[in-house]
This record gives sequence, C-alpha cells and structure tokens, in this order.
Amino acid sequence: MSREVSRSAVLFVVCMAHFLMPFMMSSVGIALPVIGREFNASALQLGLVETTYVLSASIFLLSMGRFGDIHGRRRVFQVGLLVFGCMGGLISQAWSIETVIVLRFLQGMGGAMVMATTMAILVSTFPVEERGKALGIAVASVYAGISCGPFFGGMLVELLGWRSIFYLIFPLSLLTWVVTRLKIKTEWAEAKGEPFDWRGATTYATAIMLLVISVTNLSSGGWPWVTLVLANLLLGLFFFQQSRNPYPLLNVALLLNNRVFALSNLAALFNYAATFGVTFFLSLYLQYVKGMSPAQAGVILIIQPIVQTLFSPFCGRLSDRIPASYVATTGMALCAFGLAVASTLHADSALGVVYLLLILMGLGFAFFSSPNVSLIMGSVEPKYLGVASGLNSSMRTLGMMSSMMIITLIFAYLMNDQPVTLATQPQFLASMRLALLIFSGLCVVGIGCSLGRISGWRKKSR
Repeated sequence: MSREVSRSAVLFVVCMAHFLMPFMMSSVGIALPVIGREFNASALQLGLVETTYVLSASIFLLSMGRFGDIHGRRRVFQVGLLVFGCMGGLISQAWSIETVIVLRFLQGMGGAMVMATTMAILVSTFPVEERGKALGIAVASVYAGISCGPFFGGMLVELLGWRSIFYLIFPLSLLTWVVTRLKIKTEWAEAKGEPFDWRGATTYATAIMLLVISVTNLSSGGWPWVTLVLANLLLGLFFFQQSRNPYPLLNVALLLNNRVFALSNLAALFNYAATFGVTFFLSLYLQYVKGMSPAQAGVILIIQPIVQTLFSPFCGRLSDRIPASYVATTGMALCAFGLAVASTLHADSALGVVYLLLILMGLGFAFFSSPNVSLIMGSVEPKYLGVASGLNSSMRTLGMMSSMMIITLIFAYLMNDQPVTLATQPQFLASMRLALLIFSGLCVVGIGCSLGRISGWRKKSR
C-alpha cells in the first residue's frame, strides 16, 4: 500500500468518525420528544439520555488517549467504533427509557475511544507541511455532522421513527471499521510497555462524574455545591498524583514546562466555554421572542455550522503557510466580537444582527479550531500524542459544562428558575445579554492565552 493511499484512508476514517459523533448527538436531540412520548419518560429521564453520553465521554477521554499511546491508537480506535456502532444498534431495539440511558452511557465510552485517538492518528500520518490542511478537513467534518444532524435526523424521525437514527449509525460505524481494518495497517503505540495509571484514571473519572452531576443540578439546592467543591478537590488530588507518578495518565510537565501546549489547551477551554451556550440562547430567542417555529429557527441556526464547514479547510491550509498561533488568535478575536454584538440583542433587534453574529461565530471557530489543534498536537513528543488528543477533547467537554454552569447560575439569579414565557421575556433577555457579555469576556481571556504562546511557538517550530 502506498503512502498516499494510507493518508487518504486515514483521512477518510477520521472524517467519518468526526461526522458520526456530532451527527448522533444533534439528531438524538431532535428525536427526544418522540422518544419521551413512546416511553412516557419524564423531562429528567430525557435529559439523562444526553447527559449520560456527555458524562461517559468526559470520564473516558483522557484515559483512552493514554490507553491508545500504550496499546495502539489504531486498535483503540477500532474497538471504539465497534462499541459506538453496536450500542447504537442495541438502542434501536430498546424497550424502556432506562435501557436507552444505560446504552447511551456505553455508547459514550465508545465515542471517547474514537475521539481520543483520531487527531493523534491524523498527526502521526501527515507531515508538518500538510497537517493544517488535513486537520482543517477533519474539523470541517465535525461541523458537517452538526449541520446534518437536525435536518436528516428530523426527516428520519418523521418518516421512519426515532429508531431509524440508530439503525443508520450501526452500518456507518461498521463501514468505517472495515476501511480501517483493511486499508490502515500501521499501528501507533510509542508508549508501548509502559504501565497504565489505573489509580489516576479512577480519581479523574470520579472527579469528572461529580463535576457533571454538580453542574447539571446547580439549581436543585445546596448539595450540588458540596459535590462541586468535592469534584475540584479530587481534581487537585489527581494533578498531585500525576506529578509524582513516573508513568502518569497526564504528564503534568507538559502543562508546567510546555507553554504552547498549556496555553493552547487553555485557549480551547475558554473558547468552548464562551461559544457552546450561544446556540442554546439563540434557539430560545428566535422561538420565544421572535415567534418562530422550531423549523424556522433551525434554518437560521444552521448558518453557523455551514460557515464553519466551508471555511475550516481554508483555515487549516492557511495555518500551514503562516504561524498557526496567529490564525487561531484571529479566530478567537472574531468570536469575542461576535459575542459582544450578540450581547446587544433585544426584542426589536433586526434578524440581520443574528445573521451577523452567526457568520462571525462560524468564521471565528473555523479560524480557531483546526490551527489550535495543530498547535497542541505539534507541541508534544509522539509518545504523548494520544494524551494530547484526549486532553484537547476533554477541554471541549469541560468548556461545554462551564458554559452551561454559567447559564444555570444566571437563570437561577435573574429568572428564579421560571420557564421562558411572554411574562418572563424581559428577564430572559437580561439573562441572555449578561451571559453573552460574560462569554465575550471569556474569549478576551482566551485571546490573552493565544497571544501568550506566540513567542514560545516561534522558538519551538518557526
């Protein structure tokens, strides 16, 4: 098999995996009302269908990255595809909402195995001069999955029922597994023979589990704050353990001594924390304030992922020609400006302001994402690529949780946990403007992280 064929096969399976994961998430979100009616599920149970998947992915991402470094990224990637696809097939046969919730947790574990290894496999395959372009295409496939999920998922649910979404996931996952099995013969396991840190993995999993539970229940009283403090104490214990372990799950020296790696991951954390809640707010704004139907709101909201999909490959190629840190910083600045514009929205704002925001956010994320991943993956030794890939994916999940925590706290303070109605519209708009202003500030902090690594990147690679 020629080298070019190997690269093409790697890019294909990575893009397929990157498409399937967000497609599954966004299409299942569309199907939740139908699932709820069939199983007579409560709102809490429907929320758990999504939350347990995110929880599972959050728990296993970092561990699976390290596991891939030790036992082979291709192997972990393949097993993850099988777990993800088979759990999807089993969910299509689910007989109760409890079954769906449990299987979604297991599917999240498979998704973590896949997402913790894809970027490491891609970086191991493509040379530095072609890496940005490949990462740009891979990132574009994520946005394509996000864009297609609500549209095709909605069609499948309407025509064939909610189970058809999971029928579709199984053969697509199997196809990706077959291509990987037949076309990619190379294995990457630069840390082969090193022991796996089970104690660290358990501490980290417990901390993340408590963190997710706390963030999703902050409005339920005092106990979530207790578990939130406990989660942070366990995270502190995890980092202490890692600093003393000769074969850690996460090499703390990478964060302490590698400025590019540390600041790039921090920039990713701030970017996801700032941008994840935008779609949530705009969906409510368009439907409750502007009076649109869900379908009309969806057509408008799809602007952002389409812009991201179109421009991500270009931004990836751009980062091959000029320092990726400059490209990523530009993207963060565009996000900050877009969020600042969004924080001025009111009931009578023209839709043109929403269009401008979505275009700015789409451009900003396209400029930021693949160059930032390129910086992260290019700043570590090959033996740590899996850990770097897992940590970068973990930053995305932790950023999303941080975003929702901010929204939950603002809603609890300004809306007293009341539903969004015509009567509470002023409070909702005030909550939205405050949250978007905070998100813009987070992007400004992210710009600082992005600028802080530029000189370090020059010294290291330019």
